[in-house]
Amino acid sequence: MGEASFEGLDARALAVRLGLPACEIHDLVGSTMDLAHAAAGRGTTAGTLILANEQEAGRGRGGRRWSSAPGGGLWMTLVERPASPSGFDVLSLRVGLFMAEALDALAGERVRLKWPNDLYVGEGKLAGILIEARWRDQRVEWVAIGVGVNIVPAADVPGAAGLAAGVSRLQALDAVLPELRAAAAVEGPLTVSELSRYAARDLSVGRWAVQPAVGVVAGISRTGELMVDTSSGPVACRAGSLVFAEDR
Repeated sequence: MGEASFEGLDARALAVRLGLPACEIHDLVGSTMDLAHAAAGRGTTAGTLILANEQEAGRGRGGRRWSSAPGGGLWMTLVERPASPSGFDVLSLRVGLFMAEALDALAGERVRLKWPNDLYVGEGKLAGILIEARWRDQRVEWVAIGVGVNIVPAADVPGAAGLAAGVSRLQALDAVLPELRAAAAVEGPLTVSELSRYAARDLSVGRWAVQPAVGVVAGISRTGELMVDTSSGPVACRAGSLVFAEDR
């Protein structure tokens, strides 16, 4: 069996194209997230990218499965080793924002955001993000940034969205990868500018939520909480999934 490639590029050529220290390309894996953690545990360099043409067990938050059809999207995990953990709590939101801004041109319309880790085109889910870290003695040893982006929406996944017709996986990777690295390098809570840019893409504000709290979504905080106006007053939600009343 020959070496796996991505859009005709082998791992070395892809790393050079993307300006990365290392890249692994696999035809079929269980999960790129698992491979990234294994590589990081062996001491792989920050900026190492694990990419698969197909996943059998790609996962999202809460163990949910992400459909990863062969050649249908970007299925990948980036390993970073941040100097400070100060941006970790908002990293999923920051990654989503940076990715959405980069994908507008390839989607043909504004990509919208749903707390805490989803990107949408219209009412269809375009991409998901999963962030996992490994700690030692109160210090982040590494962060694995897992991303799944539909290039073509999977036919067997209701409500899935894709990018504009004719967009290649390589075009999407060229757009997304630098934004993942840029987001991972930013420290601290969301800035005023980031909050404003996020709000312009937030598909949740003004909608009635039933989870993680019952009430009207008011936006997000600088430290990443979902703000919900409930009958008892404002509530800041740190964990959970956002479910709208009409989805129940």
